[in-house]
Amino acid sequence: MDYTLSLFEDNISPGHQVSYRKTNRVVFVASGSARVIFGDKSNQLSENEAVYSAMPVSITAGEAGATMWRWELNEGVAAPARSEEAGMKMVATIQLEAEGEYLMRCDRVDFPLSGVAYTHTHQGPGISCLYTGEFEVATEGTNSHIEPGEAWFEAGPDPVYAEASATDLTAFIRVMILPRRLLGQSSIRYVRAEDAEKPKTQRYTMFVDAPIDIGHTDE
Repeated sequence: MDYTLSLFEDNISPGHQVSYRKTNRVVFVASGSARVIFGDKSNQLSENEAVYSAMPVSITAGEAGATMWRWELNEGVAAPARSEEAGMKMVATIQLEAEGEYLMRCDRVDFPLSGVAYTHTHQGPGISCLYTGEFEVATEGTNSHIEPGEAWFEAGPDPVYAEASATDLTAFIRVMILPRRLLGQSSIRYVRAEDAEKPKTQRYTMFVDAPIDIGHTDE
């Protein structure tokens, strides 16, 4: 069944409030601070923090304002006009089983100078956004140079190889839709056996690893 995974950037003025309807959603504070309210929960988030909710969400920026990265999962195919929505950074159509069990994961991946992500796949699709540094990403015969604030999509089964900047520490934030059986476990699979045995220099910080209900996500 077709679903749409989207990434938006919201630049919210100091003290200003924005609200969003019910859907499976992760919000990450790229800069500034914000209070994120859903249901009876009030979450005060600082820079480099994230939270998940499937409920309607209200976000109020702090004294210095906030730049928020917002990932959403909805039913249906990504319409071409959707890419023109205000703040849209990336949108992709993904295939999920309507009765399948999934989780929504948000984590941060940090690389040392010239760090390498050896050729690998993941067990589900995701959208990443570069936070710091620079990244060279090669997948399906396409090489992309990624700079801070730019996003890219990984389908999951397509092999990916990446190299981090030699001069600036590199980090990206990503949200993936994964089988629920991977709760608390890595989703990565290395294409070459020899790469699986090599030392890995990247570091992972988990923000969200939440089981989700994908039925009627946009009501």
